[in-house]
Amino acid sequence: MMTRHPYRSLFWRLLPVLLMLFGLAGTPPIAPAAPSVPGEIWLLDLNGVLGPASADYLTRGIDSAADAGARAVVIRIDTPGGLDLSMRELIRAILAAPVPVIGYVTPSGARAASAGTYVLYACHVAAMSPATNLGAATPVQIASPSLPTPQEQPDQKDKSDEPKPPQAGSAMERKLVNDAVAYIRGLAELRGRNGDWAEKAVREGASLPSSRALEMHVIDLIASDLGDLLKRLEGHEITIDGHRQTLALAGATLVEHQPDWRSEFLAVITNPNVAYVLMLLGIYGLIFEFSNPGIGLPGIVGAVCILLALYAFQVLPVSYAGLGLVILGLALMVAEAFAPSFGVLGLGGLIAFVVGSIILMDTELPAFQIALPVILALATASAGLLILVLGMIWRSRRQAVVSGSVALIGRVGVVEQLHNGQPLVRISGELWQADCAEPLQPGDGVRVRGVAGVRLQVDKLRRST
Repeated sequence: MMTRHPYRSLFWRLLPVLLMLFGLAGTPPIAPAAPSVPGEIWLLDLNGVLGPASADYLTRGIDSAADAGARAVVIRIDTPGGLDLSMRELIRAILAAPVPVIGYVTPSGARAASAGTYVLYACHVAAMSPATNLGAATPVQIASPSLPTPQEQPDQKDKSDEPKPPQAGSAMERKLVNDAVAYIRGLAELRGRNGDWAEKAVREGASLPSSRALEMHVIDLIASDLGDLLKRLEGHEITIDGHRQTLALAGATLVEHQPDWRSEFLAVITNPNVAYVLMLLGIYGLIFEFSNPGIGLPGIVGAVCILLALYAFQVLPVSYAGLGLVILGLALMVAEAFAPSFGVLGLGGLIAFVVGSIILMDTELPAFQIALPVILALATASAGLLILVLGMIWRSRRQAVVSGSVALIGRVGVVEQLHNGQPLVRISGELWQADCAEPLQPGDGVRVRGVAGVRLQVDKLRRST
């Protein structure tokens, strides 16, 4: 009769929860704090770095506002920038929105830097609070000392006729800059804003305070607060899908829509440090399950962590070379435990693990880098585990053999009986056929000197007188 493994029933109980966790794409849109009625103005927030979680929250918020019949969506912006993929995802949602999307840099002291500048340019209305700023829209990958600024370039042309080799990376830098310039110029032309300054913000990293931005027609208006913003927007004309619309926001109810559980959950697992730890927990869980099959729990936990980590990595800027080095490093450290090589595999695995962890995130944004203390802590823990395993293997090899036929050599036994003239010797509770150069009788003591198949080679012990 087959018995059901206790963890299998646990797995089937957890299956609906796992399906709910991994069915993120099919979850309902953002649920409002109160029942939505037509004519509301939805307030969404872009605070901090623009990443997968914030882009998901904002794009779903815009879609939900359109479905609810909202008059407009106001995105309150205070961001230092973010990931290019997340920025473009949000801008696509803004450009496709059937409702007015108003970008508002607030409160005083806030900024719409880097990716935030692109988002503000994409909005139907661009507004700022006093004492705020925008700009510095140069792609992060090329904002390095290796890229000369116009002030750093020589004033005089080189009169040498000898051709100079191109600078390393200069072609890729030009591609990134030109792509970014074309993108923000397209947004400026679509919304009728200053495209020349937008190009300068990309090429030179220029920034503007709100007062200068209004003078240079980079934004549409300055408002001290939300009430002032709505007053100034009354009667303002915008274009949506090629049709002119006049904003009528008087009397509309302002409703704040905060991130729901899905956005908060996504924000947690898309934190590079959390995704990194989840990946390692998943790998170690699967290794433990495969080395001790039948336990079940490590395999389930490992599989869940691996799937969560993979989901996070597919929306994060992951370097596949770094990911490969991390997996290779772990594999080499595990191989050291099963095929000891006096530390060669383990040391190589540890080096590959640390290097891969450092280059795992393919971005220069500090918010999406794995913290060095986390890498060092996990590398130290992995090295400690490796040393512990190697120490156990070393001690086990130095210990005396306690099982098998070899362990019988040197043991002392007693002849219990003779069977067809063959002595049967009892050793450790077992009866063995024995061969001896001297005749043996029941009660004689013997010492094992060898094993031949299932027969013992023994020497007769002399009785003390």
